[in-house]
Amino acid sequence: MTLIKTRNAELPHEARLAREKLHQEGEVPDGVLRAEIDASWRRSLSHGVHFNGQHELALESSASLELLLSSNRLLLDAAMPAIDYLAERQGKDGLIILANSDATILAVEGRADRLKGSGLQDITLGACWSEAARGTNALGTALVEARPTLIDCGEHYLDRLSDFSCTSVPIHCPQGEILGVLDLTREGPLGRAQDSTALLAMAVSQIESRVFNATYPEQIVLAFHSRRQYLESPWQGLLALSLGGQILAVSTQACQLLNAPRAALVGRRCEEFLGVDGLQLLARLQQGGVGSLQTAKGELFYKTLRAPQRSLNLSSAPRAVPKAAPAQPPLEHLAGSNPRYARALRMARQGLANALPVLLLGETGTGKEVIARALHLAGSRSDKPFIAVNCAAIPEGLIESELFGYREGAFTGSRRGGMIGRLQQAHGGTLFLDEIGDMPLALQARLLRVLQDRKVAPLGAGEEQDIDVALICATHRDLKRLVEDKHFREDLFYRVNGISVMLPALREREDFGALLGVLLGKLGSPGVTLADDLRQLLEAYHWPGNIRQLEMVLRTALAMREEGESALTLEHLPDSMLDELNASERPQAGSIRENELELIRSSLDSHQGNVSAAADALGISRATLYRKLKQLRS
Repeated sequence: MTLIKTRNAELPHEARLAREKLHQEGEVPDGVLRAEIDASWRRSLSHGVHFNGQHELALESSASLELLLSSNRLLLDAAMPAIDYLAERQGKDGLIILANSDATILAVEGRADRLKGSGLQDITLGACWSEAARGTNALGTALVEARPTLIDCGEHYLDRLSDFSCTSVPIHCPQGEILGVLDLTREGPLGRAQDSTALLAMAVSQIESRVFNATYPEQIVLAFHSRRQYLESPWQGLLALSLGGQILAVSTQACQLLNAPRAALVGRRCEEFLGVDGLQLLARLQQGGVGSLQTAKGELFYKTLRAPQRSLNLSSAPRAVPKAAPAQPPLEHLAGSNPRYARALRMARQGLANALPVLLLGETGTGKEVIARALHLAGSRSDKPFIAVNCAAIPEGLIESELFGYREGAFTGSRRGGMIGRLQQAHGGTLFLDEIGDMPLALQARLLRVLQDRKVAPLGAGEEQDIDVALICATHRDLKRLVEDKHFREDLFYRVNGISVMLPALREREDFGALLGVLLGKLGSPGVTLADDLRQLLEAYHWPGNIRQLEMVLRTALAMREEGESALTLEHLPDSMLDELNASERPQAGSIRENELELIRSSLDSHQGNVSAAADALGISRATLYRKLKQLRS
């Protein structure tokens, strides 16, 4: 009891009083805690949860865990890009946690080692953090309350969680039901809670958009809002339509924008709410970009998230339909004004056309998947599948079945009818293996055999099937160093390292202004400008998260504009972003600097000290190579 009292003395006054009452009398005092926390503590008490509850084990069986992850594959695939971004921004000081609708943990990223050392060994895959099992906690309580939930220090029901604060936002499926919850857990008080909530809400909005797209792959999916600047924000509405113009699904935000309950929208014709019938809407979608509709409730701005090609030919009268432009800039525009980078991309395109593998190297966030998709679209396989696999995002126990697929009954929990693997899905098209440096060593041997023989056998199947794929791989790690350390197979390295391209970090690019214009256009705001002080701040920042981080900053600023504003200023960014952008310290020496220096040394060694040839191979200029050597050695 002495230890408990000592720790409680450091808690906020209200939380300390409530906890002392709970310890001494086994009751929750009236009028001390916030209303939602008070209600949750009382529910926890009624569930029989003890405030001194200790760690509980997660799923013991690997087969049970594999079944859990397989049954939540849609949510995991949609959430991992957002989780990766949050881990880069917030993972140094806390945990980013994804759970399903039962509050069972599906993914954990961030400082797990540090927090586990603080007594949170049961924040792990397969552990259930429902309110009924663990008392008041942001994961379980957000699911009960069905809304964003903040738990400050001392407000968790369990004593051992008193030093932590958490923020959680529920994730909804297209039908409006809760699919899961995204959580940020830290040591210490909440601080600027609104910033954490806004960041999580932005991430959840992206996840829900991906779930919409994945749920309706052959239908039309639109994002819309009454204000143009709120497109690509957590406040946009999502709408799924059949090719005939029938409403199939709406998000909660869409119900609010259309001022109608979900039951009154689903199944109705789109013209009743959007002011145009299905054929008129489809004709508008051919124009691409951001459009607007005049409805009975005023003007609505929309952006097409998905429009199947066959949806553009619904008119009874045959007519020529122009080919839709790719959703990203063409390959020749991605190098900006860097001639050596442009040359490296041209060589990659030519190599891919001649069955050579392409290896993309660069820091996280430099746009490796964007380059891979552009290479695919620039080749003869552009009308065939492009299948991307993030080798670091898929749990090690599932990556083999994801890549190779499996037959029904291949293992406990396998899906009825089996599953076609990503390799077979890419047949005839392009396979993109992102973060191949993180592929488990045991799986590398099987991948090598597939790449050599061009045949694949799903798990549980004896027969092999031919595959024809163009191969693009990417990594932010030093593969040569991994080969030396026996963490990456040397024979696989030479199999994937055909044409290598070094993607420059954002802080090294000389076309920053042009890149801002490209990103603003991508975000549906090509006419928006930046105030001089904001532009100078962005240009001076070192961008550890690279293009992905810059895009999130611009997206946040665009979402904060008022109606009629066409210029972004410092006032459009939250304090947390401004604090980070104003930080004058450069990144400390670490793995990225070591990897850059190793790549430069390796290139110089392989070209016998020829600086021009080494710079050419790295996709940078001689001047940049000399500058980087000076920086890295200082």
